[in-house]
Amino acid sequence: MTGPPRKAGTFRPAGPILVLLWLILSGCAVGPDFKKPPGPSGQQFTRHPVPASIGEKDARGEGRQILRVDQEIPGQWWRLFHSEALNGLIERALVANPDLRAAEATLLEAMENTSAGRGAFAPSASGTLQTVQQYFNGATFGLPQLSSLFTLNTGSVSVTYPLDLFGGIRRQVESLKAQEDYQRFELEASYLTLTSNIVLSVVQEASLTAQIDATKAIIRALKKERDSVRRQFALGLASRAAVLVQETALAQERSTLPGLMKQRSLARHQLSVYLGRFPGEDVGDRFRLEDLHLPGTLPVSLPSRLVEHRPDIQAASAQLHAASAQVGVATANMLPQITLTGQYGSESIAGYFAPGSQFWSYGPGLNVPLFQGGTLFFRRKAAIAALKAARAKYESTVLAAFQNVADTLRTLEADAETLEAEKAVFRAARESFSISRHQFSAGAIGYPTLYNAEQNYEQARIALIQAQAARIADTAALFQALGGGWWNMAPASPKGVGLQKSASTPVKGSHS
Repeated sequence: MTGPPRKAGTFRPAGPILVLLWLILSGCAVGPDFKKPPGPSGQQFTRHPVPASIGEKDARGEGRQILRVDQEIPGQWWRLFHSEALNGLIERALVANPDLRAAEATLLEAMENTSAGRGAFAPSASGTLQTVQQYFNGATFGLPQLSSLFTLNTGSVSVTYPLDLFGGIRRQVESLKAQEDYQRFELEASYLTLTSNIVLSVVQEASLTAQIDATKAIIRALKKERDSVRRQFALGLASRAAVLVQETALAQERSTLPGLMKQRSLARHQLSVYLGRFPGEDVGDRFRLEDLHLPGTLPVSLPSRLVEHRPDIQAASAQLHAASAQVGVATANMLPQITLTGQYGSESIAGYFAPGSQFWSYGPGLNVPLFQGGTLFFRRKAAIAALKAARAKYESTVLAAFQNVADTLRTLEADAETLEAEKAVFRAARESFSISRHQFSAGAIGYPTLYNAEQNYEQARIALIQAQAARIADTAALFQALGGGWWNMAPASPKGVGLQKSASTPVKGSHS
């Protein structure tokens, strides 16, 4: 039974095409949809609440630090130490450090890969031109008079468009974008690591310089005491054993000086490298502890927000996202792939695109993976295993970050207690030395007692210097452990670190 006659010009395939377009637009991407893991529900890093303050004020009005929970960290947190020399050093390093330039180039590479991946959404077109000389031998057909040499010219344009029906392309671009995010957070982590390491190196150099000065003072005191005992030995008032005791004490103290000077040189070399210079090049004036001021207020993030602030946690989350998307890619590869292709061209011996030489074709193509020896199946299983590994790595990164903050907070408390104890020792030694000098001036004591008091004073000063340096260094370590305030800076880009959004004072309410 035949239907009614078609009207001229009627084109019926529109229905199937609309259905196909509807499938394309409504097709879901296979594989898991990524959801960022929730943050911890706890409100404390340790069993005990964060103390309201630590330490006591010193003569400069510093030493007591107030801990502010959930207060923002400035992007340029190192400015809180109020050292213009340190600020300048870091600014130069952010421009010249080769590790940062490598991280910036790696981010640019990831961005370009993402852009290249998005190109798969668009149709791909290619053109060909081909000229071939052919000889037709008519003798093959018993007609030698038809033998001839001719040139065949072929030109064509082909267009291919993949229908991302199951979202394989979308998942691949999603994975590439997650890798781009990973490299961006790695760049943020590089900024944080570099600035923290510079602060720590500066503190180390300043501490070693002060320790060297105190050690030299002890050596001078021991040398005077040795010379005094030598004179007494020459007059028969002291034994040879007493002279050897003083010689030993002097030699032992002198033996500590080269090690301190070596450590200071190594710290100086490291600063040169941070600036992208060779170790022999100068990086500027030497730093002293009095050039660095302890910040009076320490911001402490809430545990629930630490996962947003630590760049290493954000980087691990991006890797988890990329692994999740790769499961979708592997799943889509197991399913049919549909492509639309079209071709238009000309084939003629009269030249390219001669009249009447055109040809064209179009239509959908279906590629169904029937048997691949288990390759696609096991690749999907491998992607699922990689997702599990990325999730475990993320959890490990979070735990390590929380331990880092908890350890630093506890260390700061211990630092403050140690510093107060060393201050008490130093004050007692200083007073003892002062009394000994008055007694020596009055003739009540001799050189050995005076020099012993001076030696005890200088040793107490060294211990105080070490405690002060540890307090400053661990304060910098807390800023690093909390993420360094990178979210209060302009986003990291291949063009360098953006400092214009940051300020020397906390910025409230700015988050990533």
